[in-house]
Amino acid sequence: MKHNSNGGLVYSTESGRMCPECRQPVAACACLARTPVIGDGVVRVSRQSKGRGGKTVTLVKGVALDPLALALLGKQLRTACGTGGTVKDAVIEVQGDHCDVVIAALERFGHHPRRSGD
Repeated sequence: MKHNSNGGLVYSTESGRMCPECRQPVAACACLARTPVIGDGVVRVSRQSKGRGGKTVTLVKGVALDPLALALLGKQLRTACGTGGTVKDAVIEVQGDHCDVVIAALERFGHHPRRSGD
């Protein structure tokens, strides 16, 4: 367990990161300390290989989620594709050409993705 300088719990091995305002686990935080939603709500899935040494990545842009939820969605998409990736600047990057798998997974999670670019 770690404590911040104000004496409050910031991380628990049992529940993970803690909200500094309401002292609840971040996943159960109900206060206004949460970061704002990023994205315009129009979920776009595209494929890109420029500037990546010939490697193809699948990009997911416009998902209207806060950064923590976006990271969790990225993890779920990478697991569905069985590959690696990251979340950078509110864009989920999945290694490889997995547009169809990502679109199907996003629909299962309740989003309405559109394919763009190709």
